[in-house]
Amino acid sequence: MGTVELLTAAGVGSGAEVIVPSYATTEAAEAVRAAGALPVFADIDPRSLCLDPAAVTRAVTSRTAAIVPVRLFGHPVDHAGLRAVARAHGLIVIDHNGTAQDDTAEHDATRASLGARQANAAYLDARLTGVLTPTVAPGVEHRYHSYVVRVPGNGRPDRDAFARALRARGVRCQVPVQTPVHRTPAFRRELWLEETERAADECLALPIDAGMTRRELQRVVSACNALGGLLPVAA
Repeated sequence: MGTVELLTAAGVGSGAEVIVPSYATTEAAEAVRAAGALPVFADIDPRSLCLDPAAVTRAVTSRTAAIVPVRLFGHPVDHAGLRAVARAHGLIVIDHNGTAQDDTAEHDATRASLGARQANAAYLDARLTGVLTPTVAPGVEHRYHSYVVRVPGNGRPDRDAFARALRARGVRCQVPVQTPVHRTPAFRRELWLEETERAADECLALPIDAGMTRRELQRVVSACNALGGLLPVAA
């Protein structure tokens, strides 16, 4: 069953609020609206880039009926934290097709491919100095469907200039979330989600395909590090 059907089956509809992330595609918010409910946006955890249970708690009202987290880039959602919030407020948690998406990706890629992506991520983690590499919450497995780094600085112009420079050096990269959902015309809200805004300004997805060679990975490292100067060098 899809998210709309699961919400409807749970009795979530007109007059209800459903908490979703804004740092994602519009799909979860569209599903909530299709079920007749109102999407309410909460902030993300800066490590996982998924819904932050503390932010979800702050977004709960008397009309809140459900939480719909979205898995991003291969880092698991904090299900334990979200379920604790749900129990405290009498809510339900419905993954936005998260399990199906992850299972399909892993089935298609095979476990060996997953291991290759994780090895490639470890290689980049150990060598990149011009960007902030992904952080992983303790005790979880990151599947690295995407390798999302942060380009620190004064916001989007720095990240976008960095991306253009990488592409000019032959490195594929993309901005994983161009615009938070709460700033899109269809779902515009007047609210400030600090970590969501920061991620939208800083995040950049670098190539991490399972089939990449060490030479290709080193090209990514060389291109990123050559742009340097964005991070202080540790003593």
